[in-house]
Amino acid sequence: MAEQTKTLADLKTAVAAQAAPVREPERDAQGRSTATGKRKDAVARVWLKPGKGRITVNNREVEKYFGRPVLRMLIAQPFVATNRVGEFDVNCAVTGGGLSGQAGAVRHGISKALTYYEPELRPILKKGGFLTRDPRVVERKKYGKRKARRSFQFSKR
Repeated sequence: MAEQTKTLADLKTAVAAQAAPVREPERDAQGRSTATGKRKDAVARVWLKPGKGRITVNNREVEKYFGRPVLRMLIAQPFVATNRVGEFDVNCAVTGGGLSGQAGAVRHGISKALTYYEPELRPILKKGGFLTRDPRVVERKKYGKRKARRSFQFSKR
């Protein structure tokens, strides 16, 4: 019985080894990886290339564009998780939404671009939840309501 279990385990590991696809790095002629990140209504186009760790958002330094330290920390999370702080230059073009949504979109885009540049980083980023697009968006307003769910004020007379 133990012999059968052992062979089943060996078969499972052999199948798992065959099923894992080997991903090739995706880079353009300049050696950059590009990706699109999204969060709420914000969309970020991200270009990632080897460099000194400069992050530019809409042609401005990240410190000037995102004033709050929490947003800058959010953007740096993929680099911290993969131990790649200061190794890549990031150029972003962000549109739509507010600053918080834009920071989340940039983080999502950086994570995707890192997996395109170095496919072996994918399990680390996947485990950290950086590759998952946050599906929460603003709920639409319904007719007969003041907002999405708020009713008009009741008046007895």
